[in-house]
Amino acid sequence: MASSSSSSWTPKQNKVFEKALAVYDTDTPDRWQNVAKVVGRSVEDVKQHYQILLEDVKHIEDGAIPFPKYITTTTKKR
Repeated sequence: MASSSSSSWTPKQNKVFEKALAVYDTDTPDRWQNVAKVVGRSVEDVKQHYQILLEDVKHIEDGAIPFPKYITTTTKKR
């Protein structure tokens, strides 16, 4: 039985979801059924998660989410 949409997604499920989206692109028949099967969630769960992903991408592209400040390290030449 698939998990409900109200439960949070694990990092592993997110990674599997992202990979499944790449494998089962928009031209794939039964895309959402295939993604749901691979992830172990219902079709409605993966569709809802995809909509959230699209919203996140839009916020990033609109500049609403700042880029993280990464700590860089440099090596000193001797």
